Amino acid sequence: MAESPRMIDKTQEPTEEEMMIFMGEQAGNVWVELRHFIEDNYDFVPETAFYGVKHGWTVRYRRSGRTLCSLFPEKDGFSVLIVLGRKDSEKALSMRDELSTRMIAILESTEQLHDGRWLWIKPLTASDTDDIKMLLQVKRKPKKR
Repeated sequence: MAESPRMIDKTQEPTEEEMMIFMGEQAGNVWVELRHFIEDNYDFVPETAFYGVKHGWTVRYRRSGRTLCSLFPEKDGFSVLIVLGRKDSEKALSMRDELSTRMIAILESTEQLHDGRWLWIKPLTASDTDDIKMLLQVKRKPKKR
């Protein structure tokens, strides 16, 4: 049986160090950058949760039953899940001049469901990281400093 690209052992919650080793140094650096951005700009507390056998463990930013985003460690990378409601999707799609062509393509190719547009983003470049930060700001305004 092939090794899973995600951390799927439900019996043991991974530590931050184990996640960093699993993702590798390059992805780990982007992971840390995104986590710092979220924790510096939002009042969401990270929680580690098991998302099921298909997706494995995640670090989810959630408050009062609302999720900002979820980060899924993967072998040599990670994915970010951002669910945008209809109005937020429309706003994001109107940002063609600010978002990369890759992010616009992800937005356009993801179906708008009744509960939102489920964007699965695997950051590959610095531009992707900037796009994710912009999408988070569409979903929720950063806290005032």
